Amino acid sequence: MTQQSTEPRTTAEDAGNGSRQPAGRSWLDRYFHISERGSTVGREVRGGVTTFMAMAYIILLNPVILTTTKDITGATLNADQVTTATALAAAVTTIVMGFLGNVPLALAAGLSVSAVMSFQVAPQMTWDNAWAMCIIYGAVIVLLVVTGARELIMNAIPLPLKHAITMGIGLFVCLIGLVQAGFVTSMPGPGGLAGAKPIQLGTADMLTGWPVLCFAFTVLLIFLLQVRKVPGAILIGIVGGTVFSAVVHQLAGLTVKDWGGRNAPVISGSVVSTPDFGLLGHVSFSGLGNVGGITVGVIVFTLVLAGFFDAMGTIIGIGQQANLADKDGKMPGLNKALAIDGAGGIVGGLTGASGQTVFVESTAGVGDGARTGFASVITGLGFALCLFFTPLAQVIPTQVAAAALVVIGSMMLTNAKHINWDDPATAIPVFLTTVLMPFTYSITAGIAAGVLAHVAIKAVQGKWREPGWLMWVLSLVFLAYFSLNPIENWLGVHH
Repeated sequence: MTQQSTEPRTTAEDAGNGSRQPAGRSWLDRYFHISERGSTVGREVRGGVTTFMAMAYIILLNPVILTTTKDITGATLNADQVTTATALAAAVTTIVMGFLGNVPLALAAGLSVSAVMSFQVAPQMTWDNAWAMCIIYGAVIVLLVVTGARELIMNAIPLPLKHAITMGIGLFVCLIGLVQAGFVTSMPGPGGLAGAKPIQLGTADMLTGWPVLCFAFTVLLIFLLQVRKVPGAILIGIVGGTVFSAVVHQLAGLTVKDWGGRNAPVISGSVVSTPDFGLLGHVSFSGLGNVGGITVGVIVFTLVLAGFFDAMGTIIGIGQQANLADKDGKMPGLNKALAIDGAGGIVGGLTGASGQTVFVESTAGVGDGARTGFASVITGLGFALCLFFTPLAQVIPTQVAAAALVVIGSMMLTNAKHINWDDPATAIPVFLTTVLMPFTYSITAGIAAGVLAHVAIKAVQGKWREPGWLMWVLSLVFLAYFSLNPIENWLGVHH
């Protein structure tokens, strides 16, 4: 099977048939095929700016997720450095997608990947090792794309489980936002677990403090903007929530301590600063062996699931919206776009920003007329400019930024419409995958339970061949994952 007819033409190919190009076309038009795709430079610029506005919230949100957790040594990440890394990685990968992929797709740190990195990977190793895991998962995705093995994996994981993974991560991200804002807390009993209440509303079943009310205001504002179909609703909501918080901060006489000792809605000093590239290149592969082969394998698998399948669906969906798909629904240059998306994991690891993936917010730019990679270049340049305005991100209270996590979680739950809830063989694995992620605070636990339930149900139904050999292999890996503690005790392994 050849893909020559569907791959976007390269610069060299453009030069080869330049005699057939209409006279007067600029190099920009010829390279990006702007006229051929029925667009104009103005529309591409407008679309690129729209996409940037729709996804710029990630510069504020990614640091909230990554600076929350301590690694195995107790170290935490610096918020300024994470903000710089987030903008840098988004700029690089999005511009590369524009120039090489020539599609209107923008990339930035994936919230699902960042959640895995922060709450599953970092607690088991150093942050330098965590970035190495990010590079490994990115390299694995690139290898899968190059070898065509992605089709094997795509066929092995049932579609309902893919939707369930997205839904489960959505609930997980939502819970993180609620906890970060103080909207949800735990209430331990006086003697430990006795009388404990794992989750409660605010403190003592009531919301306490102005910051959590600012969180609630921001959540409501973003939802209302979305209902009105306002472009860039999340970013506008965060800005509006910050302004509201600044007013509350002044009128109520709050201090930085009232905001949790972190970001407070107060500007001190200049809003322009030199980028802090302190995380750039802080990668270490030494010590991964101490984590354990099974643990490393499960983490890589989880990161691949978190970053790969969403990218596939997002890229195809946006390609169809932009009329870039052929009559069979295949998008030209899909492999190239997926390879760049996979390389985003490597870039994210090298910069310390977490894995980069295609954002569904790219649809905002496509809806505004973007049809080529030039729009992505414009979006990437927007992120590059943000490198010099990192102090502004520190003005956004954690409670306000956390509101976006709740909204993103609600958006990820829309995949529930694709599930046949009347079929227990489908509904049970989906249910386990979805609910165990937030309830166990582990994405891996949700995926493992879903895979095991799917394979077990098919076996009971007499359809043991249906899952395929790869799903059976995965089920054995996850069975070992759940049984690791008793296996270690049986073997006499002590930590």
